[in-house]
Amino acid sequence: MGTKKDETNRIALVHLLRSGKTPAEAALELSRARSWCYKWQDRFRREGWEGLKERSRAPHRIARKTSERDRQAILRTRSELEAEALQVDQLGYIGGNAIFGRLKNQGLATLPSVSTIERVLRQAGVLKPQLPKPKPETVYPTIRARTTHELTQVDIVPHYLQGGQNIFCFNGIDVVSRFPAGKQYPNKRTSEVLDFLIQLWQETGLSKYVQFDNESCFSGGYKHPGVIGQAVRLALLVGIQPVFSPIYHPQSNAYVERFHQDYSNFVWKKVTLSDLADVRRRSGSFFPNYRRSQHHSELDGKSPQQIHFHSAARQLPIGFCIPKKLPISEGQVHFMRPVAKDHQVLILNKNWEVKLAEADQGVWATLFLTPKCATLRIYDAAPDVPGRQCLAEHPFPLKEPVVPLQKVFKPVANQQKNWMWMLHNFFRPQLATPSTMS
Repeated sequence: MGTKKDETNRIALVHLLRSGKTPAEAALELSRARSWCYKWQDRFRREGWEGLKERSRAPHRIARKTSERDRQAILRTRSELEAEALQVDQLGYIGGNAIFGRLKNQGLATLPSVSTIERVLRQAGVLKPQLPKPKPETVYPTIRARTTHELTQVDIVPHYLQGGQNIFCFNGIDVVSRFPAGKQYPNKRTSEVLDFLIQLWQETGLSKYVQFDNESCFSGGYKHPGVIGQAVRLALLVGIQPVFSPIYHPQSNAYVERFHQDYSNFVWKKVTLSDLADVRRRSGSFFPNYRRSQHHSELDGKSPQQIHFHSAARQLPIGFCIPKKLPISEGQVHFMRPVAKDHQVLILNKNWEVKLAEADQGVWATLFLTPKCATLRIYDAAPDVPGRQCLAEHPFPLKEPVVPLQKVFKPVANQQKNWMWMLHNFFRPQLATPSTMS
């Protein structure tokens, strides 16, 4: 149960929000996660001051009977995984899906479901019940990726060495296969972003969409209206559509945010790291283990590696190098944004009018770039939603021409070549080792 201090913090949160602070600002002041602020803000809206009190976490239903043999096998496996989690070279997954994967590998005659495993763990008092997820203030359109190589989320998580030096850990993950790639740098400038994107695409193939948050190194900065940043230009050059999450809304980048936790728990919390080379060595041992892990509930007992390389993807040409001057290539750039009370949407440092939208509505904006023109269209839903409505359309001024997409980066028609690439990646030594490269 929560403490008196927890309740005091919730009350302080309400005071801060009522004073005009945003959830992000309140989270910073209270040293709490934004998700915590959203949860208690929503609870207060629905239930008032009484809603800030802690609720009982006792299970609401009596579990069905499970055989004693299965129960012992589940608890024994959990105990084994907990012991392994203390070892510096183990990932540390101990939940229901990790237990299911271990029992499956052991060839258990009657395999209990993940829900049964979790029920046994709760009954034994070793698993905490999940709290309800907080609802965001604004509901944003999102792409519901259904196939591998469709959407990759990219983000940066900062860490600090003992001497105080910053290390910026770049991570990317396919949201369907959960196949990750990462690299670590002493800075997070545009040059580091471009270097990481090339490594990401070499290891994972070229996805249809790549999703960023709104940091300057991804977006191109906050000074110039209509700026097309270098990361966007590189993605367009290779036929990928960049997607920008809503500002201050990490929930939209949930897959890579969750991956950051696993990465940080293994790489940074179990050992003391002395320098960048040390970080890269430690990271290099994490990625291949994660790619082979069978702990994901959505992968039906398979590993990210098995899922990711089951289907082919477009690839960077051998010997690909970034041009000295990146052009603006034809393609599409997407933005998830809220509509302000004056029916304006802020995109690329400029406000655009959306008269047909409601205040605080989440919208999906797409910048269409062709050699003939550039057009910004704002929709009520993401591109994969049939019958979505266009709420506004504006010409988008550019100070330089848009070049046609190179033929080599268009969708691959030669499937045989694509399958050869897939097999090559499946059987070659794992490319987690580039995370250790300079």
